[in-house]
Amino acid sequence: MSAETDMMKLYSQRILALAADMPHTARLTDPDATAKRRAPLCGSTVTVDVMVADGVIAGYGQDVKACALGQAAAAVVGGAIVGLHVDQVRVGRDQMRAMLKDDGPVPDAPFDGLEVLTPARDYKNRHASIMLAFDATIDALDSLST
Repeated sequence: MSAETDMMKLYSQRILALAADMPHTARLTDPDATAKRRAPLCGSTVTVDVMVADGVIAGYGQDVKACALGQAAAAVVGGAIVGLHVDQVRVGRDQMRAMLKDDGPVPDAPFDGLEVLTPARDYKNRHASIMLAFDATIDALDSLST
């Protein structure tokens, strides 16, 4: 397969559709915690706001300045996260990292929509951008417990 065909596969219509229809793009006015992450290689950034009640994500807002892959990942995370226990978010993040870095399986539901990013395994320079939404969210959650 040519490099051009590989790149077309990587930026599939599904990825572009997710990037174009990202949920929770409004920042929260009174979040319990906020965190920002930046991918050093490409400069992509994601800032997230969270509200947590009894260990459950009650509110989520995100400001995503990333490539289509980072935007697609943020769209899936944002679409699934409200109503989840914080431990489920940690598991999803760990499963996504394993999928990208260790050829692990697609994350379990409700993050199984991230399977669209399976072709990105071969593009290590894109992994940090893809992980931004999860990593910023975990940073925000961790700041609540300190």
